[in-house]
Amino acid sequence: MINVHGSQFIANILIVDDKPANLRILSTILTKAGHKVRAVTSGNMALITAKTMPPDIILLDVKMPDIDGYQVCQKLKQFPETAEIPIIFLSALQDVENKVKAFEAGGVDYIIKPFQFEEVLARVSIHISLKHAHNQLQKLNKELEKRVKERTADLKQIQEKLSFHARQDTLTHLVNRSVFLERIDLALKRFHEEEDYLFAVFVIDLDRFKMINDSDGHQVGDLLLVEVSRILESLVSQADTVARVGGDEFAILLDPIRDVNEALKLAQNIKEALTTSFFIQGRQVFISSSIGLTFSESSYNSALEILRDADIAMGKAKQKGRGKYEIFNQEMHTQALNLLTLETDLRYGIEKQEFEVYYQPIMNLNPIKLVGFEALIRWQHPDKGFISPGEFIPVAENTGLIIPIGKIVLEKVCQQIQTWKKKFQQITILKIAVNLSSKQFKNAYILQEIDEVMERTGLTSNNLKLEITETSLIDHSQETIKLLKQLKQRNLEICLDDFGTGYSSLSYLHRFPVDTLKIDRSFINCIGQPEENLEIIQSIIHLAHNLGMNVVAEGIETEEQLIYLQKTKL
Repeated sequence: MINVHGSQFIANILIVDDKPANLRILSTILTKAGHKVRAVTSGNMALITAKTMPPDIILLDVKMPDIDGYQVCQKLKQFPETAEIPIIFLSALQDVENKVKAFEAGGVDYIIKPFQFEEVLARVSIHISLKHAHNQLQKLNKELEKRVKERTADLKQIQEKLSFHARQDTLTHLVNRSVFLERIDLALKRFHEEEDYLFAVFVIDLDRFKMINDSDGHQVGDLLLVEVSRILESLVSQADTVARVGGDEFAILLDPIRDVNEALKLAQNIKEALTTSFFIQGRQVFISSSIGLTFSESSYNSALEILRDADIAMGKAKQKGRGKYEIFNQEMHTQALNLLTLETDLRYGIEKQEFEVYYQPIMNLNPIKLVGFEALIRWQHPDKGFISPGEFIPVAENTGLIIPIGKIVLEKVCQQIQTWKKKFQQITILKIAVNLSSKQFKNAYILQEIDEVMERTGLTSNNLKLEITETSLIDHSQETIKLLKQLKQRNLEICLDDFGTGYSSLSYLHRFPVDTLKIDRSFINCIGQPEENLEIIQSIIHLAHNLGMNVVAEGIETEEQLIYLQKTKL
């Protein structure tokens, strides 16, 4: 069991080594660090001890008299009670073949003897933190499963109370008003219980429906309502609810939603889908719709209040000329409009090439010299002036506009390199780093786009480095590895950005053909701060060097930070 003590995780550690001296040294330093330590001198004793009282982490010697560490590791991975225990190998063997064999056996790390105390403590700390995070995730998953079961049971109980006629509209076979209100009440209950939970309610009224009914007859009107109901159902998922709540009035419960934009996109889709003509009984019928929507808020206490406000918003939309949608909450309305405006401006910005690229120097620390630049995108809006990347990049990510924006940056960088090459001879040895977002990285045409830009600008890959985030590698898929290898085949350097902010790639880092690790700015900012544990920085640097990678520290701002990193031989 991993216990939390202050800011440090304390663990039960099993050390396996046939050399008493090694056991004594390791036991002493780990015990002083606050850990509980057990030590055994053979592989068979390790198997018995680990199965009897599973530790949180194992330090395992490779060479032992009975069975070697690789065999011990493989056997431990076969038992459910020991399969998830992190195993760090200890060995004097430094060749790549033995390291690979250790990771293939199931190890998470490899420490070379004679070991440094600081290195052992740092690596143990990393993997204890990983184990703690894994345990927390399992706990959250169990809680989530329990809550899902509870809500499934609640929904089943509600469904059992409703008969066919009590819950469905006989014409469209959509749920009726009473069922719709009950489902809003369930969503409202979840909203008050769960943090960051959101939902949206729409009311849709068909413009000119009364005129169609009066001129073409009720039969045409009924068939039109059926057609509209099928269209609305096609625009949402099965988890959402579409209801007929009045004569020509429909309602939608979008539950849950990630953010306001998701609901606004549905409103736009409904508006477009219903601004059309229908052929019914040989007649062409034109309609449009007025849409009102509201979002979950703490001020709501009942489904009736929410539906009422959505209906009021629909009435306001109809007053504005029909074929429109309106949000009831004014604050959300303003925010949503700003986002939509920003998205529209982004599209115009892409079309009009309003983006500029700034170049931030990358310096070598020992000795200090310029070795390259990082390309940073900036947007100079023609009316609003400078717009921060923190404001427009998330919108570009959510809308997919980051892909054409990324292509613009890549092309500008390649053109700039060619310009510099003609003007400065020393540019031939400098690297320009270009960021690839996770969406760009997963774009099926990324290789083709890189090839086309480089061919169009006449640039070779010697001066180009691609930065990808650690989260882009979370799935550790073969497709990810394949793409990285294809980029490497083009002699493109790969840099892993923001390293250390996540835990997903630590145990798998050796699989990826990465050239450089960039330590996240948040860790660099800790240097010089009181009571800050800087072992994570040293661990990342040691890890990178052991894997033959370079290290870049992001955001060095003080002399103290510079001196510290120079001493760590960054």
